[in-house]
This record gives sequence, structure tokens and C-alpha cells, in this order.
Amino acid sequence: MAGKRAGRDGFGQAMVELGEENEKVVALCADLAESVKVHYFAEKYPERYFQIGIAEQDMIGTAAGLALSRYIPFATTYAVFAAQRANEQIRLAVCYNRSNVKIAVSHAGLTTGEDGATHQALEDIASMRAMPNMTVLVPADASEAYEATRAAAAYEGPVYLRLGRTPVPELTNGVGQFEIGKARKMNNGKDVTLIACGIMVERAIEARDILKEKGIEAEVINMHTIKPIDEEAVVESVKKTGCVVTAEEHSVIGGLGGVVSEVLSEHSPVPLMRIGTQDTFGESGPPEELLTKYGLTAEKIAEAAQNVIRKKKNTAMSTN
Repeated sequence: MAGKRAGRDGFGQAMVELGEENEKVVALCADLAESVKVHYFAEKYPERYFQIGIAEQDMIGTAAGLALSRYIPFATTYAVFAAQRANEQIRLAVCYNRSNVKIAVSHAGLTTGEDGATHQALEDIASMRAMPNMTVLVPADASEAYEATRAAAAYEGPVYLRLGRTPVPELTNGVGQFEIGKARKMNNGKDVTLIACGIMVERAIEARDILKEKGIEAEVINMHTIKPIDEEAVVESVKKTGCVVTAEEHSVIGGLGGVVSEVLSEHSPVPLMRIGTQDTFGESGPPEELLTKYGLTAEKIAEAAQNVIRKKKNTAMSTN
């Protein structure tokens, strides 16, 4: 894992810096401080750290109260506990009131690994992006998680920040500036668009290299903001390439693949395939083995890319 860091590491780093810069920044946790890397903040600013215990619903309500008192609270836990157990509290105490709460979660997707299906949030993006007033961020690496955390603190309104547990290489350094609602284009391509978020950005880049060996030029877009989606970036790319594959560590229902499909159905319908879990729960196992079993790999992205390219060509032939 040399040279690799998890998204949650970038979050932990940013929180310590934010705590020093702004005394209004506070952190809350539901008994998982080290797992979500908020323990560094707790050690340095104990008077601004609130250990709520295993009571996620109470944590969200407390965070909303702090926000309404002009603090900037970061409520931290696992994705499945925030998005599902505390769903009602997020809806009413945070989103309905436009409370300035930042919900920072780790351990989403299959890479929770041996903790199994009960702890693998595969529907949290769908749950959170359906909430009015909620912004949803899914950074690709530690550097982008650091940037996203700082951007979330500066942003006025509810934010759901989905942090990776799996260490990945630094992918985004030197690739533009992070801005909420603006996608990061990792490279240009003309034959197919690959749109990914979170740890799947690394696999989309690997798929690009596989396709390059076959003479296919893939454009890779890091869609770190799921809501509000960067419609302009999606439409601009697919008008050039004519086909698209999405990739996410999440169900294909309601997540990145869902929102890209919605955008394209209204603005630029093209052949599309979605890489993600297929309307199923996960299971216990080593993270990489689970990603392989459920088809969340570079090879599957490259295979899907070749399929949509064929569909594009067949459509073009049928219209001639």
C-alpha cells in the first residue's frame, strides 16, 4: 500500500486544519472516531468534540442544533448508520431546516469487507441525493477528500460526504481545482466516456489503459459531486464520444449511474451501461475479492465500454 491513502485520511487531515482556522468547526461521532479519522480532531480540540455514543439519530439532532446555533458541525459515522438508521433525522432536522450540517461517512460500499452486508452501504447515495437541499460528495482519493472537506465547511447547507476506506493512489493532484458541482476531467478521449466516483475512479483509469491497448480512446470523468450533478460536463463529453459507462461502488439503482441516465435521457440519449452492484446486498469477504465477485473492476468497465461502442456503431448503421 506504499504511496496509497484512503479518503478518510484526507478528511482527518482537513478536520485538524479547519479546527485551527475556525473555532466554529465542531465534530461529533457515534463511537467510531478512529474508523472515520476524527480522533485527531478530538485529541487537539477536545472542547469542540462530542462523543455521542452508539446513537446516530441523537447525533444528527445534536448536530442540527449546533448548526442552528451558528456552529459548523461535522457528524461522523459509517455510511450505513447515517443514511439508513438516521434517515428520518437527516430528512427533518437537517434537510427540511436547511441546517448547515456536514455528514461525513466512511465504510460505504463493498470495501467494508468482512463486516458484511449489514455494514455495506450500497444505497446511501440514492437515499441522500433524493433529499431536498442535500449536496452529495464522493471524492476519489485522499487529496480530493481533503479538498472536499474544506469545500464542505465553506459551503452553506447540508452536505453528505462519502469517504473511502480503501487506500488508493493519489489520482487528482494537479488535475484542476476542486469545486462542488463541477466534475474533474482526468483526460480527454473520443471513443467512449467513462464516468466514475469514489474508488472506482482508479478503476476507470485502469480501464482506460486497457482500452488504449485496443486502440480505443476513453475519456475519464471523475464525478465527485453526485448532487448537484455537472450536467454540462456529462452532455459535452457524450456528444463527442457518443456512448458512456458509469462506475460506482454502489447499487446501479439511484446512484451515479441513475443520475447520469436521467441527465442523458433528457438532453442527449446515447448507449449507456452502468457498473455497480446489481440490486443486491453484499456479503462478508476481503474487499478486493468482493469487488471482483460483484463486477466492480477495470476489466468489467473496459468490457462495458466495448459493448456501448458496438451499440453506438450499430445505431449509426441502422440510421444510415
